[in-house]
Amino acid sequence: MMMVMLEAQQFYHIATFGCQANVSDSERVAGVLELAGYYRAQNEEQADVLVYNTCSVRQSAEDRVFGRNKRFKELRAQKPHLKVVLTGCMMHHKAHVLKNRLPEVDIFLPIRDLMHLPEKLGTHIQEKPEEYLSFTPQYGSAFRAYVPISFGCNNFCTFCIVPFSRGREYSRPAAEILSEVRTLAEKGYKEIWLLGQNVNSYGITELAQKTVWDNKTRMGSKPKIQESRMTFADLLRQVNAIPGDFWIRFTSPHPKDFSDDLIAAIAECEKMQPYINLPVQSGNNDILKRMNRTYTREHYIELVKKIRAKNPGIAISTDTIVGFPSETEEQFQNTLALYKEIGFDMAFISEYSRREKTAAALAFADDVPREIKKERRERLTDVLRTSALARNKTLVGTVARVLVDEQKNGRFFGKTPGNKTVALKNVKHSVSNKTRPVIGEFVNVKITGAESWKLVGEIVGVK
Repeated sequence: MMMVMLEAQQFYHIATFGCQANVSDSERVAGVLELAGYYRAQNEEQADVLVYNTCSVRQSAEDRVFGRNKRFKELRAQKPHLKVVLTGCMMHHKAHVLKNRLPEVDIFLPIRDLMHLPEKLGTHIQEKPEEYLSFTPQYGSAFRAYVPISFGCNNFCTFCIVPFSRGREYSRPAAEILSEVRTLAEKGYKEIWLLGQNVNSYGITELAQKTVWDNKTRMGSKPKIQESRMTFADLLRQVNAIPGDFWIRFTSPHPKDFSDDLIAAIAECEKMQPYINLPVQSGNNDILKRMNRTYTREHYIELVKKIRAKNPGIAISTDTIVGFPSETEEQFQNTLALYKEIGFDMAFISEYSRREKTAAALAFADDVPREIKKERRERLTDVLRTSALARNKTLVGTVARVLVDEQKNGRFFGKTPGNKTVALKNVKHSVSNKTRPVIGEFVNVKITGAESWKLVGEIVGVK
């Protein structure tokens, strides 16, 4: 695809809210805008096009964007030609709601319509693909990349807005995924995340798409049914086979789709790192049923045992919602007990937030008081703090290969294979000496200390 040159140099700025999927989407937005002739701005004030890529997981995330209308107005006063674009998960709102609450926004664009953004801005690009995931992204990092493998979700958990904000699930063609990963590996990327709202159901929707295609291309003949499909475990093995020194990670899987073959593939693939985020959401079966999570507490515990048996030392994090409608103290105690039994390395604990359109919002009253939600989150965090510290202490004295990924206030930090943060001791600000870490490089680190939320270590060698 060829880049279009604008008559005068113009700049874009993207503000991204939410998860890694939104970060990946923003990288594709940047790719499209640069194809259309725009240059990356250093800040909002420099931008001629301002894109807000939004999140809807919690109401607070949307409120932050709704509160920006005054700021948009101030920026437009400085640049009357400024174009403000809203995309991302907030597009689940009806058009009149968005226009009424964000009158300063010029373009409301579902992310799947990204290929139409240039024409809405009065320009164009050549040879635009029909699917937005096919655009070449402008990666925000030179060593860590997010590669989407699927889009949308079919699970309809009663608390979740994703099926409404992102639509039904479909899988990206494997050849396209492998091509993107191969390019990243050739460029020296060190960490590649495979992304999907339900990453381990990859390929299920690919079967239906192939059948429809055959119907179109074999008119008058009996449709050809594709009997086999590429599973996520198959895809993982193929990504692992790509030459290069890089780590593989993925997020987020659903417990109901976590097959024995996937557990085996994780163990087999040497590039796959020993870390999984496995959302549990609740430790009580009645609450899980009301959430439409389609597994039980017992199934989840057994799954974790199987994963750890096949992958000793693997770090497991989880997602949990406290204060779901009707959750009693006794039901919450089941979640506390599950945390104690499993001993998570990390968890993302949130208080239930009512989301418009979801089944929970329509069917259940948000009847757990805010102060109780907060208190339960704090109690669950206390249990997590204990288990995280205990598991981190087992790493003291070991040597880990660490990817240095951040420098803050003169200190360097990195990630272990188990995705744990390591604060590197005795490292000067200068990186001119080859024994010092460079952001985006692997180093060998001896773990000398452990806290609940991070490790401390000393560099003992650089690859």
